[in-house]
Amino acid sequence: MNAATKFFTSVKLAIVLLIVIILASVLGTLIPQDRSPQEYAARYGQMSGLMMRLQLTRLYHSLWYMALLLFFGANILVCTLIRLSPKLKKSLKPTVLSDAAGLMSLKTSGRFKKPGTVEDWRGSVRQELRSRHYKLREQTLKDRTCFLARKKTLGWFGSDVVHLGLLIILAGGLLSGAAGFRDYLPLREGQTLPAPRSDFGIRLDKFETELYPQGSVKAWKSTLSVVENGRDVLTKVVAVNHPLAYKGLNFYQSSYGWDWNNPEVELWVKKKSDPAYLEKRKLHPGEKTGLPDGLELRVERFVPDFIIGQDRQVESRSEQSNNPAARVGLTKGSETLFGGWVFANYPDFTGMHSGGRADFTVELKDVQAPQYSVLEAAKDPGADVIWLGCVLIMAGLFLAFYWPPREIKVVLEVSQGKTDIAAGGLTSKSREAFEAEFQDFLASLRRNT
Repeated sequence: MNAATKFFTSVKLAIVLLIVIILASVLGTLIPQDRSPQEYAARYGQMSGLMMRLQLTRLYHSLWYMALLLFFGANILVCTLIRLSPKLKKSLKPTVLSDAAGLMSLKTSGRFKKPGTVEDWRGSVRQELRSRHYKLREQTLKDRTCFLARKKTLGWFGSDVVHLGLLIILAGGLLSGAAGFRDYLPLREGQTLPAPRSDFGIRLDKFETELYPQGSVKAWKSTLSVVENGRDVLTKVVAVNHPLAYKGLNFYQSSYGWDWNNPEVELWVKKKSDPAYLEKRKLHPGEKTGLPDGLELRVERFVPDFIIGQDRQVESRSEQSNNPAARVGLTKGSETLFGGWVFANYPDFTGMHSGGRADFTVELKDVQAPQYSVLEAAKDPGADVIWLGCVLIMAGLFLAFYWPPREIKVVLEVSQGKTDIAAGGLTSKSREAFEAEFQDFLASLRRNT
């Protein structure tokens, strides 16, 4: 055995590679994969740069992870090929000739003599073994006839089928890593976006958020249509664990959000000197509208979660409407009657307001932002290959544990005018059941006259 073969057949190498692959896969599970650099920076801070350089954020597509799989596959392949050759030789070209002394040295064995010639007993041996579903090989040498009877011989190859399944799973993983991808599509109702790396589009027809009676989210559902060559070819409601599949792409319901770039802001304009004065308007950021007496109301900017950040700049702390605020202006001609930020949660806060007259106030009463659905578009070309490998592993485990090979050898030869019948048996598992079958076989032979 040369050095390379010895290296790849090492059990220690297989254990080390398996441990490293498991630890790497755990990291790939704990660290969200294939997200934006901004998301990693927000989540992990300064560590995000190191994580991206080590390819931990796209671990299953990284060269070092694929190299681990290749080394592990080479280890399994070499071990399997070295052990497979003797098994094939044993299965396809077995040695039929035996001697009585050798059979009697087996733990499961028996011997007796019966009147008659060897020719007389050949038929009985064949009949008894075939009735127990053994496949026979027979060979005669001078006055001695040898039988080799086997069944369930596929059990010898159970471990090899398991190894084959592992190799196919590794091949599927490599295929997915090399050709697979995941992408995220934020879609508003009525919006159509091209499917990544495909020749069709996806349109969001309707998005629903189902709630439990206590108010928590029960399910998100997106009604999607596949648009190809300008026409709808498929429509399906997508929910968590119920994706839409089309042309090798699977679209999963990932999350949802609000389109804060274009919310509808409801403002109430009041006049302190006239309690009956109330004007209600609904505007989008950047819009303006006229009010009685030549007044003009405009919305300059909106943030869903107001905070003053670095350099005293207004920004949104999150995409949730925790502290919605709008910068508004109320003017009459060139005169500013009211200007500044108004807050839905703090209607009486006026510290940031300015204006020549304090008679008018503006309140932010409500904000309605259209929801959008976030879909995960995934292509995994190795998925079917991996499933095939799983089936082979299950088949191999069944053969290894529940299909043990059984072998019975019989030698017939003349001794003192009678036929000397010696038999021995071998099995790898279920020895008690095999012992009972073997003894029943001998008893049946003894009963023959």
